[in-house]
Amino acid sequence: MLRISELKLPLERLFEHPGAAQIWSRDAQNLNTSEWLSGSVQKTGSTAPTPSPVAEPTQAAHNLDPNAPAVLIEHLLSTLKIAQNDIAQLIVFKRSFDARKTPLQVVYIVDLQLKQAALEAQLLEEKFSVIQVLPCPDMTWSPSLDHEVVSNAPKHGPASPAAHAAHAAHGAPADPQTLGIPHWQPGAFDDAPKIERLQQAFAKHRSSDAQATQGESHPPRPVVVGFGPCGIFAALILAQLGLKPIVIERGKKVRERTKDTWGLWRKGVLQTSSNVQFGEGGAGTFSDGKLYSQTKDPRFLGRKVMQEFVKAGAPEEILFAAHPHIGTFKLVKVVESLREQIIALGGEIRFGQQMVNLDLEGTKTLKATAFGGGQTRQLKSALIFDEHSQTTYTLPCQHLVLALGHSARETFARLYDLDVPMLAKPFSVGFRIEHPQGLIDRARWGKHAGHPLLGAADYKLVHHAKNQRSVYSFCMCPGGTVVAATSENNRVVTNGMSQYSRNERNANAAIVVGIEPEDFRAHQAQIEDTFQEELGRLFPGSQPLALKPHAKQGAASLDPSWVHPLSGVVLQRQLESRAFVMGGQNYQAPAQLVGDFLTDQASSTFAQVLPSYKPGVHLTNLSSALPSYATDAIREALPAFGKKVAGFDLPGALLTGVETRTSSPLRILRDESFQSTGVHGLYPAGEGAGFAGGILTAAMDGIKVAEALANQVLLASNALEHIKT
Repeated sequence: MLRISELKLPLERLFEHPGAAQIWSRDAQNLNTSEWLSGSVQKTGSTAPTPSPVAEPTQAAHNLDPNAPAVLIEHLLSTLKIAQNDIAQLIVFKRSFDARKTPLQVVYIVDLQLKQAALEAQLLEEKFSVIQVLPCPDMTWSPSLDHEVVSNAPKHGPASPAAHAAHAAHGAPADPQTLGIPHWQPGAFDDAPKIERLQQAFAKHRSSDAQATQGESHPPRPVVVGFGPCGIFAALILAQLGLKPIVIERGKKVRERTKDTWGLWRKGVLQTSSNVQFGEGGAGTFSDGKLYSQTKDPRFLGRKVMQEFVKAGAPEEILFAAHPHIGTFKLVKVVESLREQIIALGGEIRFGQQMVNLDLEGTKTLKATAFGGGQTRQLKSALIFDEHSQTTYTLPCQHLVLALGHSARETFARLYDLDVPMLAKPFSVGFRIEHPQGLIDRARWGKHAGHPLLGAADYKLVHHAKNQRSVYSFCMCPGGTVVAATSENNRVVTNGMSQYSRNERNANAAIVVGIEPEDFRAHQAQIEDTFQEELGRLFPGSQPLALKPHAKQGAASLDPSWVHPLSGVVLQRQLESRAFVMGGQNYQAPAQLVGDFLTDQASSTFAQVLPSYKPGVHLTNLSSALPSYATDAIREALPAFGKKVAGFDLPGALLTGVETRTSSPLRILRDESFQSTGVHGLYPAGEGAGFAGGILTAAMDGIKVAEALANQVLLASNALEHIKT
């Protein structure tokens, strides 16, 4: 199979018939892409259907991706000098836009399988001036398992051209689907055959475990704490491998959680265990649903995540859009579907349950480090608080995935008390900025602004300030809203959210400043003062939180530059509490016009931008909302951004504070087996543990950790089998 890159077409060529583009509103992307490209869906209230600009006979073949416009196929055929009959399968891998030149270009990457292997080899040898032809990598998911179980699972993928030829030689119909070449539909990348074989292989080893543990019906099931993107995919992979995980989630199911979240936005009533941060789907549910990252992905785990999302009901477009997103309302249904898949595979999900302690058994002593802990211990069980009954129970477990999310501050403190190795890490703080979406569209797309294929424009900006601080845009939400994202009483936090259509009036993004651990070093008294509520809370059957001084762990003497791992939480809570006061102490957020912020004077009236933040904003002066070095850097950055995106420093644009939860303020250390460096069987994972930043990377980390956990199950099974024999 070949991967063809740099196939470029002017945007106008996708709409060759006059008036065809006008029938589509900005939220055309709410439709299945293949539907609106083919013109088969008509906008409500329009007259007779307009002839499709791309629906031509050449695209009718079922082996051609319906998301590939006819003009693209014609361009591909003429460039490669092949006939359509030579194609066994064509799939659009990516579609992006290049607005640097006029006219604006639509750039495609396609995966192409030909009926003749010899012709593929010939094209690989040729040199093309405007496109690139390379072998297509195998993107099917194969779990990283160090055991013969891998060889027992078939490599699920399309048949080779040689298999095609052999099949045809026997007089069989030349049907790509019959040959194993997947037809382009959500089920085409289903891993069902492979998953079934893996489950069978694991079931065999689990049976060996049960026999070797002297009559126990089953070894303890793996536990996943947290049901955000990382926890969902860790649980899904474990379930697909037949390990039947138990998921512990302190929040509620996603629809109940949505009602509680709207209670804060509409009525100013906060539920501390059910909000933007806590509950099924994690913080990513109430966001733009962005599904892209810049991390290296040699195993194409991101593709596995996308495929699972589409199987669960996400728009097909996320598989090939350059900057794919789902949006909150669609994410709700996707999350529910993923939950049902996990349950159908034998998993169990317990809502309203919070992990409040761990029982660890000492095994061997290691040399003490500056990161705390001098002993590797074995996980025995977790203590779980049931919010419904207000009681605790012990959950035996040998393997536990910590997929906490970046706001699980109480759990961070408990892990610190348990000497789980961790350290403070950099994160960022800043404000949300809102502009008219039309301003961003015109700045980015020029005369093409408002084109339905382009949708709402986004941006990505960076500025290195004179005070050595980096200022950058983060979590940009085109056509979205700024939302209240606090999970704690009497604190204000902002975040951004948008629906799949991205058709709200404002664009918003976080404008944040990177800060280092030395910027927020906290002393023991500050730590204890910040965690007063946690220190005073006692769960039944659990030891009270102590937050013992780090000097007792030998850390201070080992490394004078050591920063308390909970120091970042201290700064976050200070800024969030200050924002609550500045906003009027009713969960309204403090806000200021960009022009007033640049001249350091309080705002009193709105201008071109009306705030989207609910429960509302209170106009003030944001100068004291952040540390002075951050405020100074943002003041320098905004005019610089205005030179890159025309109108970005619009005086009437609006800043809303504060944005503090860009990422976790600490990292829970783990080794090459993905286990905690101090606790065997404990798997720190995802954004809360400091190993991801966003939905996609968190989900990918969940897959890696689940595979690592499965490896440990196999290793234990082998050891038990060896003892038996």
